[in-house]
Amino acid sequence: MKKVLAAVCLLVLSNAYAAQEPEAVFNRSCTMCHNGQSPMAPKKGDQVAWKPRLEQGTDALVKHVTEGFKAMPPRGLCMDCSEEDYKAVIAWMSK
Repeated sequence: MKKVLAAVCLLVLSNAYAAQEPEAVFNRSCTMCHNGQSPMAPKKGDQVAWKPRLEQGTDALVKHVTEGFKAMPPRGLCMDCSEEDYKAVIAWMSK
């Protein structure tokens, strides 16, 4: 029973926080498009461009990143990102 409880705790904790720093993920995987190379990709910090996207909800945005959406490639070119990593990067880019 203790092993099961420990495994559940580890699983919950591992999914609760982004494993990677949002800025590092952005610099490695997102910067080319989200720094102005792609006119459809909202730039980091452009709150006007991010507002309608954020209104869709975080789950929709994570789905777009994971599956690909319009010009965004699947997984946003971050093949080792978790759902929590994506959420953290979205929050960081939209501020």
